[in-house]
Amino acid sequence: MGSYRLGDDDLDARLSALVRDAVDGHGDHDHDEELVAEMLVSGLKLLRDDTDRGDLKLVNSALKEMRYSFLVFAKYRAIPKVTIYGSARTPPGHPNYLLASEFASAMADRHGWMVITGAGPGIMEAGNRGAGNEYGFGVNIRLPFEAEANEYVDESRLINFKYFFTRKLIFVKESDAFALFPGGFGTQDETFELLTLIQTGKSDMHPVVLLEAPGTGYWDHWLELIGTLEKQGMISPDDRSLFFHTTDIGEACDEILGFYRNYHSQRYVDGNLVLRLRHRPANELMSRINDEFADILASGTFTRIGTTPAEMADGDNVDLPRICFTFNRRHHGRLRQLIDVLNESAPQNAASA
Repeated sequence: MGSYRLGDDDLDARLSALVRDAVDGHGDHDHDEELVAEMLVSGLKLLRDDTDRGDLKLVNSALKEMRYSFLVFAKYRAIPKVTIYGSARTPPGHPNYLLASEFASAMADRHGWMVITGAGPGIMEAGNRGAGNEYGFGVNIRLPFEAEANEYVDESRLINFKYFFTRKLIFVKESDAFALFPGGFGTQDETFELLTLIQTGKSDMHPVVLLEAPGTGYWDHWLELIGTLEKQGMISPDDRSLFFHTTDIGEACDEILGFYRNYHSQRYVDGNLVLRLRHRPANELMSRINDEFADILASGTFTRIGTTPAEMADGDNVDLPRICFTFNRRHHGRLRQLIDVLNESAPQNAASA
């Protein structure tokens, strides 16, 4: 159980034995038993702390919601997914409703991506409608005035949440890209939280597309606010690289697919950032990167490496080429620009999912 224990040798040993007995015959979980035991320790410590019953209910509900969400998404882990955010108040027939439906259809039918929405009406309904029954997920929030999921979500891929924070976690955790359509407080909340997570490195890098029908002008006003933040020094000019604005479905799809033309994923290993790629960068490209992006290095240089021991132990994309560097963890807009350079160097017909 490691160092996180109850502090009673007998109880700690019995707890470890309980975990082993509970999973015996249900697959190979030796690597994960310690983590599950620590979850049980946390639950027991909550009791010992005389935690308020309402707080216990919150923790219990959140854990149940996450566990069920992981179960639903697990069988689709290998299929890329895009989350669509937008207003629940957008009526069918509105240009943004039609655009959301057409975008979801393009990502699902032409490119084989699955689509995640909040399962409600409006833009969410349009996204599920465009994706079709086999390609959509609904991540629903139970609200007094908006409790039912839209009719285009298959029940097997519908998850109902009591709390916004667990729902938001699943959106970010399970998505490979994000398309944000015009919406109200909820959409703005999701937009800024998503960009904050990426800007601070609390989320891996993902493509973020701000999409709206031509002439509607919604994101124009938002971009004016971003300009004010930049002028007053509250964000960096490079932070604009973290999102892409368009009114064109083709451009939106290209932005998302192009992000994965070469870039695959990332992971920190021993304090260094490892970018897993689909294509090994040539010597000329490595020289260019070291020249153009030295400002984001805390020390050292950009180097090509093999699979690290930590990744090998976890079976974490062990066959992919990699570059490694000591990222300063501050300039994530510049990190996105580095990824763009890596993607530009890949063959035009390279895999994008």
